[in-house]
Amino acid sequence: MPQDTTRLDSKVAFLSGHPMFSDIDRGALVQLCHYAKTRKYRKGAVVFSKGDPGDRLLAVMSGTVKIGISAASGRSTIFNLVGAGELIGEIAFLDGSPRTADAVANSACEILSFDKRDFQPFMASQPALLLKFIDLLCRRLRWVSQHVEQIGLPDLQTRLARTLIRLGARDPSAAANGKVAVTQQELSEMIGMSRESINRQLRAWVAQGWLQLGHGHVIVRDHAALQATAAEDAPAG
Repeated sequence: MPQDTTRLDSKVAFLSGHPMFSDIDRGALVQLCHYAKTRKYRKGAVVFSKGDPGDRLLAVMSGTVKIGISAASGRSTIFNLVGAGELIGEIAFLDGSPRTADAVANSACEILSFDKRDFQPFMASQPALLLKFIDLLCRRLRWVSQHVEQIGLPDLQTRLARTLIRLGARDPSAAANGKVAVTQQELSEMIGMSRESINRQLRAWVAQGWLQLGHGHVIVRDHAALQATAAEDAPAG
């Protein structure tokens, strides 16, 4: 069917432009994409839950996905906001353990998924891809270390500045205009401070001319000032 061909071509085009898969022969990607599935999620839909089996590797084709956990009290903690082009669920997928967090569509999004029984033989035939997954896991470990360090900082300004800079670097096209797509509630859940505290600090920076607040986003006007604040209390070395 023409529609199936179009869908297959879109999957192959996405992977061909992805840094994890860009060096792989197109024919091999076509074969892999025959088994890959795409699914659209509405905002707020659960992609997977903590404790689910790690039987799929997922790639965000469009939109954003929120990775975090929810306590019985109803309080939520956001570990990360994952945008288009990023992989999610790779740790449970690789080690065979249950998911360690929830993944929820933070906006309408489309996700490409690979079943473990299809992807593992493919990965075994691609040594370069194995090395890229090792590199990805190392980057994830560094990110976790930085996240733990950030949570330990008592200073709200430093934590908030670092979070805005990290989120801004996620989307180079938006970062060029200083736009960071994040709500104050999401910042609260990522940093572990009240929304009221986040709002007060953001408005203080608005008054200083550092930021502009919008609906569901922040625009950084003085990146150098934010960088200087983020560098405070940073360990040497």
